[in-house]
Amino acid sequence: MTQSSRQALISARRWVIKIGSAILTDNGQGLSHDFIARLAGDVIALREQGREVIIVSSGAVAAGLARLGLETRPSALDELQAAAAVGQSSLVQAYEAAFAPSGYLCAQILLSHDDVKSRDRYLNARATLQMLIDKGVIPIVNENDTVVTDEIRFGDNDTLAALVANLIDADALLMLTDQQGLFNADPRTVPEATLIQETDAHDASLDAMVSEGSIVGRGGMVSKLRAARLAARSGALAVIADGRDAQVVRHIADGVVTGTLFTTEKQPQPARKQWLASLLYPKGQLVLDAGAVKGICQAGRSLLPVGVIGVTGEFLRGDLVRCVDPEGKEVARGLSNYNAVDAKKLLGRVSTEIESILGFGGDEELIHRDNLITTR
Repeated sequence: MTQSSRQALISARRWVIKIGSAILTDNGQGLSHDFIARLAGDVIALREQGREVIIVSSGAVAAGLARLGLETRPSALDELQAAAAVGQSSLVQAYEAAFAPSGYLCAQILLSHDDVKSRDRYLNARATLQMLIDKGVIPIVNENDTVVTDEIRFGDNDTLAALVANLIDADALLMLTDQQGLFNADPRTVPEATLIQETDAHDASLDAMVSEGSIVGRGGMVSKLRAARLAARSGALAVIADGRDAQVVRHIADGVVTGTLFTTEKQPQPARKQWLASLLYPKGQLVLDAGAVKGICQAGRSLLPVGVIGVTGEFLRGDLVRCVDPEGKEVARGLSNYNAVDAKKLLGRVSTEIESILGFGGDEELIHRDNLITTR
């Protein structure tokens, strides 16, 4: 473990704190006002130290289920959205009541994937959050569960929190859950499992250690690991820690070894590529040969038609597509310069042949390197 990594948390100025449903709602028994009051006190303490804090809060659906007297989470989308509508108002009221005695204002920010899919809306969300921070307001961010469908949702608030961290260039992402952190095996089934105190977010061995989430929340360690990797794109440190510990936020901010810290040695990506990383729903897939995989992953090159050996899906020019190696493992994502029909015509062909094949002169790359991010 490197002490410098924990020291970096001490100097972290901008924080995103994500709250899981299990600890916010007493495992589905309704909102825990004691927890919210304690969290508000921790956030106020951070603010008084000159730090900026954005809260990404789960709990709307779980709170709504409790208010509606439903003991089990329904599967029907309209029932879930109704529960979110009921729970969201009480969730925000609880935060406002907790912060009001200290004079801090809260602002509700509801986002859906459509808000980041469009570059203009992405930048607008960034500007709004920045203005709220500048005004000393505490943004409370949640997914807009009342209107989103499975096709356009972030999937879980861990992912949303990581994208918010990218959006506002956070220094640290803290994910509070009902677990102590990431273990080298599932502690619920392996009693001798040990807590990982610090690790590189991109360590491939971590994938075998994560498990799916609880009944109350949609996220589990799978989503938290994915979130840590997303946050690393902007250079943010990420921590998974036990939100049931009354001192956890202050300990982490003071550099105390608590939870699992995810570091990264990779340089922060440019803002445009962070935006590309926020696009979660590819419309198609390109299969690359070994040379193309090496070129884009190791040399940072654009993807040319000559290196593509397969095309699947129905996509248009400008749509997001996955790039996979010959074994089917994803290596990159990017915005295609050609639709699926034309991309299939260009398979394995050199760029100088594009005009003769398609009948018009287009871009020489299938995906330009400025519109391409590696994912492995």
